[in-house]
Order: sequence, then C-alpha cells, then structure tokens
Amino acid sequence: MEGEDDAYRARSYSAEDGLKLFYRDYGEATWEPTPLLCLAGLTRNSVDFHDLALHVSASGRRVIAPDYRGRGQSSFDPTWQNYRAEVHLGDVEALLIALNLHRVIVVGTSFGGLLSMVLAVKRPTVLAGVVLNDVGPEIDPGGLARIAGYVGTPVSYVSYEEAARAQMHMFSPAYPDLDDSDWLKLTKRSYRQNGAGQLVPDYDLNLGKALTAAGPTPDMWPFYRALQDTPCLAFRGELSDILSAETFDRMAADVPELRRVIVPGRGHVPLLDELSCIEAIDEFLKPL
Repeated sequence: MEGEDDAYRARSYSAEDGLKLFYRDYGEATWEPTPLLCLAGLTRNSVDFHDLALHVSASGRRVIAPDYRGRGQSSFDPTWQNYRAEVHLGDVEALLIALNLHRVIVVGTSFGGLLSMVLAVKRPTVLAGVVLNDVGPEIDPGGLARIAGYVGTPVSYVSYEEAARAQMHMFSPAYPDLDDSDWLKLTKRSYRQNGAGQLVPDYDLNLGKALTAAGPTPDMWPFYRALQDTPCLAFRGELSDILSAETFDRMAADVPELRRVIVPGRGHVPLLDELSCIEAIDEFLKPL
C-alpha cells in the first residue's frame, strides 16, 4: 500500500512490460459480494468513479478503479504506440491477476465499455455483469471527430477557474445544467499541475498520436453480442453524440435481456452520480 485516503487505498501494480500502474481500492478484499471494476474513458482515470465508488462501497461491495497507462497517477509509456486497446486490455488482465479476482462486475465508461466487450470474448468467465456507460458497438462519426479534435492538443491554464471556463465552453452541450461549482469540480478531476506550475490535461498528450494511428474501429457488434449471457445494463445520455438512439435500439434487439436507461440532460458521458444512474445501478447489483 502506497497511500491511504479516508475512502480508498491508493495502490500500484506492474504491467506485463514492467510499467508502474495505479489503482484505487475502495472496501475490503474479504467482502463477499462480487467486486466492481470501473474502467474509464479514453483520456480519463479512476477519479471519475469516486462518487459512485463511495456509494457502492458503503453497501459492503469492493470497488477497484484503475488508471490506464498514461493517465492519472499511472506512469506514462515511453513508447506511445502502446496506447492501444490490446495493451490496455492486457493491463486490466494483469490487475485481475495481481488482485486474484476471478469474477468482477465491470462498469465501463466509453472506451472502458469497449474493453468490457472484448473481455466478454477473451475472458467471458470473469464477467459477472457489465454496465455500459454511453457506449455501444457503433460510435457516431460526429462524436468521434469531436473527440479526435481535442485529444492530444496541448493546453495550459494558470488557475482552475480559468480551466473551468474553458471546460464549460467545450462541454456545456453535454451538461447544460451544471453550475460553476460543478464545472470547477470536474475541472479539478481533469487537470494536474506541471513542473512550471501550470495546469495541463491529466493524461499523456501522446494519446492523440495513438488515436490518429489507430485507424478505423473494428466491427464491435460480435464482441457486444458476446454479452448476451451476461447481465448487462446500458446508459445513454439523452444528448449523446457518441451513442446514437438507433444504435441504442439495435443493442436491445441484439441482446434482448439488456436493461436500458436514458439519462436526461446528459450528453457524452453521464457522470454516474445522476439519480437515474444510481437507482439503476443499485437495482442491477442486487442479485449479483
């Protein structure tokens, strides 16, 4: 154990290639309910799940939330070409092995949801349930272009207030009801202070290179259909430009047991602290 907070333990493990990776551990390994494994979006990290993890762990369920390589408190990879899905999936598998976890419920936001679909094919027995947060087997091209337009772009700010104003300018269409304090909270979860005292994005900007080099997204529908025997809950932000209403409907047709919730007033992505999300997750977890 490297650090401790009132709510979680800050820990690290080694990836297969030796890179030092970070994760948050809420709760106790001895707790009986199947633990939650929270996988973040492309440029995001474990802090996004803090409020959800507090809520779920308060009921006696352990929550594990890792930072991918190059994000948050995990080490940056000196080889940016390693910022690709199969390497990130290998890091997740290494974490499961390190913690001796044979069954987990995955909460996957955006990119994390895509990883959970691949896990359904590669490691199906490990999945006791999956929560997909505003992601499906098809990504809307408009939303993908929007994300590609800012990932890896160098920006810096002198204060969190300045950064919050920039965040609000960029992302207010996805969160029209947030106030100044909400934007400040989100901004503090998105930026870190560099050696010069400036606030910069809390991820390796080389992710932009990796995203450009990744090429077309493979057909994810076969991976998604592998979830048909796994309890699955899916959220779609009402205003999402990543998960279209058409794709959301097709997801229900392809996996009839899928539980679906549309989160009002949210784009990409719901924050998972919304009442509709908390209630749906609580109900979903009861039998698992």
